[in-house]
Amino acid sequence: MAWLGSERRHCSAFVAPRCTARTLNGVTDASALSQAADNRCMGRTTAIATPHNPLLGAPAESADQLLLSEVISALSYALDLTEGQPPGHCIRSCWIGFHLGQRIGLDTAELWDLYYTLLLKDAGCSSNAARLCELYGQDDRTTKRDFKWVDTDNKTQLAKFVLQHTGVRGQLADRLKRLLHLARHGHELATELVQTRCERGADIARRLGFGEAVAQGIHALDEHWDGRGKPYGLQGDAIPINARIALLSQVVDVFHSIGGRTAALNEVRARHATWFDPSLVDAFGTLSDNDELWRGLGDENIEQRVLALEPECRTRALDDDLLDDIAQAFGQVVDSKSPYTAGHSERVALYTDMIAKRMGIDAGRRRWLRRGALLHDLGKLGVSNSILDKNGALTDDEWTQVRLHPTYTEEILSRITPFRELARVAGAHHERLDGKGYPKALSARDLSIETRIITVSDIFDAITADRPYRGPIPVPEALEIMGRMVGGALDPVCYRALVECVNEVGDA
Repeated sequence: MAWLGSERRHCSAFVAPRCTARTLNGVTDASALSQAADNRCMGRTTAIATPHNPLLGAPAESADQLLLSEVISALSYALDLTEGQPPGHCIRSCWIGFHLGQRIGLDTAELWDLYYTLLLKDAGCSSNAARLCELYGQDDRTTKRDFKWVDTDNKTQLAKFVLQHTGVRGQLADRLKRLLHLARHGHELATELVQTRCERGADIARRLGFGEAVAQGIHALDEHWDGRGKPYGLQGDAIPINARIALLSQVVDVFHSIGGRTAALNEVRARHATWFDPSLVDAFGTLSDNDELWRGLGDENIEQRVLALEPECRTRALDDDLLDDIAQAFGQVVDSKSPYTAGHSERVALYTDMIAKRMGIDAGRRRWLRRGALLHDLGKLGVSNSILDKNGALTDDEWTQVRLHPTYTEEILSRITPFRELARVAGAHHERLDGKGYPKALSARDLSIETRIITVSDIFDAITADRPYRGPIPVPEALEIMGRMVGGALDPVCYRALVECVNEVGDA
């Protein structure tokens, strides 16, 4: 499938803190190939002339003017996809939570930590998608979205949710089996799902260089003031302040999105002293009197508003190393969504670099292209695991959903202005030279050499990796299959470079 297709001083509620102005062929197993390539295949470089390469050696897009907030806020839209939330959920949660942090008097450093806790609060959400789909037997994104509307302290709401979302499209016997399993083990299963998500999200924050205030804020997102939250049952002030604010903020956005200001306020009041810190509920009550809070939530330029909130003395300009780390971290977010895609983005990035080096593309451009390879499947966060992990043929409707994922990738990456070329390159990885690819049915003249390299790498890994409907295909057979695709789906020069790299590793 994949290859075919505290007591604090008060601040002004709507003025961000200002400090300073902004500046700123012996190989038969693909895993063996990947390991060997890490050790050796970056050796001899042979430039391959190609008429399709107007960008060969062109300077990579500069990271000099990029700020961390710009990249993380844009990529947060990918997290909204996997949670089944309307686009901009994390951004809007940041808008709400940051102003709440100001209202209770957090200082500049604390606000900065809160800012990134809010943008990255769902960084681990893809890691439990497959398990959730397995348990409920339906679309994980719908399940996640609808669960956000449930007060888990209300047993009637909870029971109704389980009945409406468990095995609804399956046979009666299967549905009853799932319902009994959830009834008997619901608490343990819910704890498992939350723990997986929260630990993964905190780990991603640490990998990106954030401190424990951000990591622990993400880790404790689902803890409740009364101690009945998950995964550890933390209570009261034992819950980090960033987590308390993030939980309230996301509930406000969810209910505002479906019922407006009144619905959001009612839900906050209903969860006073159960889910939410009473002092935060009181602070939000005063904050909610300001119409600017609500106008901001409906502003089509809310992303720019949120970017302007970041304390300027804490802004962080990105260098290439941090951009690499971000690309790798979000590639891992994608790969965590399904057990069948574990390591996929990393391997595609490795093969992409091998091929590009073989073709004589310079180191700077290869580094840029590697980021595109790591992020090429970002849009798959918007595809249900009931489709990604399906053991069988896809329906026409399911194929339609699959074919949307490159569009999602391009749209998300295009939010970062200097990434717009990279967005086009990554978003076209399922296009074909003969114009029979998707999502735009582009033809050879429209496809850059960089896209062609990622396409070859993606197909090679998809064929040689395990899939729900078949086992991994040995490398020699995979290359034979791909050889028959040359000229239609695959660029002959890129394919030949892949074969040479494989042979070189096999001779090592």
